[in-house]
Amino acid sequence: MAGPVPELEDRARTCATRLCEADRVLLASHIDADGLTSAAIAAQALERAGIPFETVFEKQLDEDAVAAIAATDYETVLFTDFGSGQLDSIGDHEDAGEFTPVIADHHQPADRDTEFHLNPLLFGINGASELSGAGASYVLARALADVSDTDPEPSVAADRGTPTASGAANARADNRDLAALAVVGAVGDMQAAGGELHGANEGIVDEGVAAGVLETGKDLALYGKQTRPLPKLLEYATDVHIPGISNDENGALRFLDGLDLELKRDGEWRRWAGLTNEEKRTVASALVRRAVSSGVPATKIDGLVSTAYVLCEEPVGTELRDASEFSTLLNATARYERADVGLGVCLGDRDGALERARQLLREHRRNLSAGIDLVTSEGATQEEHVQWFHASDEIRETIVGIVAGMAMGNAGISRSKPIIAFAEKNDAEVKVSARGTHSLVRQGLDLSVVMGEASRTVGGDGGGHDVAAGATVPKGKEDAFVERADEIVGEQLS
Repeated sequence: MAGPVPELEDRARTCATRLCEADRVLLASHIDADGLTSAAIAAQALERAGIPFETVFEKQLDEDAVAAIAATDYETVLFTDFGSGQLDSIGDHEDAGEFTPVIADHHQPADRDTEFHLNPLLFGINGASELSGAGASYVLARALADVSDTDPEPSVAADRGTPTASGAANARADNRDLAALAVVGAVGDMQAAGGELHGANEGIVDEGVAAGVLETGKDLALYGKQTRPLPKLLEYATDVHIPGISNDENGALRFLDGLDLELKRDGEWRRWAGLTNEEKRTVASALVRRAVSSGVPATKIDGLVSTAYVLCEEPVGTELRDASEFSTLLNATARYERADVGLGVCLGDRDGALERARQLLREHRRNLSAGIDLVTSEGATQEEHVQWFHASDEIRETIVGIVAGMAMGNAGISRSKPIIAFAEKNDAEVKVSARGTHSLVRQGLDLSVVMGEASRTVGGDGGGHDVAAGATVPKGKEDAFVERADEIVGEQLS
């Protein structure tokens, strides 16, 4: 069967064949939303192929983590959403005969390679914007269904949006039902930052729609359309700042009260997902008119509308139905060392795991708010080409990068320079997170290179994507790191 990304199909089949030859597999994955969905896709594909496996998660795949994996008695290890950038270390253990790696990743590869390596960057596809780790895992899952010894049902085309029973069964047999998780991973990896998914991601979206697990369409580009009451949806909508509504609780209420709509039911504000299409058009048109009259630039107003990715098998009004809200829920579990909870939600646990994830999300939002307030109040130190702040132990190292990205554009935090954030990792090391903008990337910024080179200059290591990357450096080397990072960014943007 044809895969969703033709350029990767041959390599995906090679990797899948190697997995089918294994007696059992250790599945190792990253812990963010992309990593969790990558693991969930791979886990279900392995299970359906009848391959025994165990799953482990790593916050960072450093040399110690790779050594710990090598110390297990697994002869085959499947790495998802990391592994490419750690091939130097992984390759040493492979050369020693300790395990055979199979890698489904989208990060910048190290200088060496390995036989079973599925990465879009090796085939001219941008791993930062066109295919996520979950996307690579999905391509592998589709190939695994094709080459495994299991006996799927004959191919039956599914109706778009409302699959028949036979179509749904077929989507499961060839793993197309996992496309929804791949889209959640891509959205969580900020690959829809321009308003919609592009490149190889589009092929996965098409398969998800055909399988009946996804719906797409133009909608208001606001976070929380499924779960937030309408006033909060508008008040917290700050990506496109609308004076008198954004960050203005009373202003949002006055705006809604001025519409000739029944926006409350039984005394409770309705949610966007519960509005009729006509009601949505009325609210959206009024928002646009307010934005125009308030002098919001046309390019910003265009950003009020984007492509929505809806998981149509999930209940309306829950965070699991919207790809953006789903990914945020998963990130909350990962940032608080509860990857097991996030994986459970991805695998369908709608009881204990989902409720625990929601609790973690509430805690996550409180911590993000406090972190943003801290950074905004204290500001960032401005160098010639970068800006930075050191949170010490006041912001968790697992969320300091998110805080840095969300703080860009606030008072004292420029969007014209990448921002570097430090937070204590342990007694000897400091976590470094860097965030840029897609505009800076178009000018030449590549934070993966910045983090990698600057960290290694001071005895650390790092990597990631062009718009977002991270590193770990020895404590006390922060100034030297910033100096080198500033030089590299200056060279990239000159």
